[in-house]
This record gives sequence, C-alpha cells and structure tokens, in this order.
Amino acid sequence: MDPDNPVVKLCAQGMEAEADGRPEDALRLFEQAWLERADDFDACVAAHYVARHQESAEETLRWNEISLKHADAVADERVLPFYPSLHVNIGASHELLGDPDEARRHFRLASDRIHDLPEGPYGDMLRQAITDGLSRLT
Repeated sequence: MDPDNPVVKLCAQGMEAEADGRPEDALRLFEQAWLERADDFDACVAAHYVARHQESAEETLRWNEISLKHADAVADERVLPFYPSLHVNIGASHELLGDPDEARRHFRLASDRIHDLPEGPYGDMLRQAITDGLSRLT
C-alpha cells in the first residue's frame, strides 16, 4: 500500500490508536478515512477498518460487504491481500449470525485466496483463522 495515500495514513494512525488501547480514536480515524475516500481502493481499505469497530455482527458484516464490493470494483492487484481477510471476517459474521452455510462459503473463498497472503505473522494469523473456521463448520 502507498504510505503517502491519505486514507492509508489515517488507517495506519487508527491501527496505532488500537494498539495504544484507544478504540474510540481508532474508529474516529477510520471513519475519517471513509469520508476522505477518493476511489474504490480507498473505500475498500477504509470500510475494512471501519468494520472492526462495529457494535453488532450485522453492522460488521455490512461494512465488510461494502469493503468487498469496493475491492471487486478495483480489479487490480492492490486489493488481492484484502480478500482472504474480508472473506474470513464475512464468514465469521455469518457464523455469529447463525448462517453456517454462508459462513462456510466465505471461509472457502478465503482459502481459495490463501496464496495472496503475505508471509509472516499477519498471513499466519489469517491462515489459522481460515483453518479454524473451516474446522468448526465442517
């Protein structure tokens, strides 16, 4: 991701606020990123982070679906690393909402995109989330 992109900068600041235990500040920064989005890539990134701070599984699902819609509209390699995470998050929301078939479908879609994950702790965490989700729903 382009570290000079204003939306990416706001989301990075929001992640710092999360790490510092300031969830209200994080949400404010992610919502600001959403307001400043300039294109579908920005919207994908911002919605992905806004989803993290919703109070219900329904709202989390809604924001992750918004992010997925915008990722699909970008249609280039910049969004590839988002797909596994988006599908894991959407699958988890469907699981919480009592729809195991849709949850399983999204965990499988995440698994289909596993090659887009980076090496390292983040990728490892998502690989494990995919494995765990599929195990719970099989």
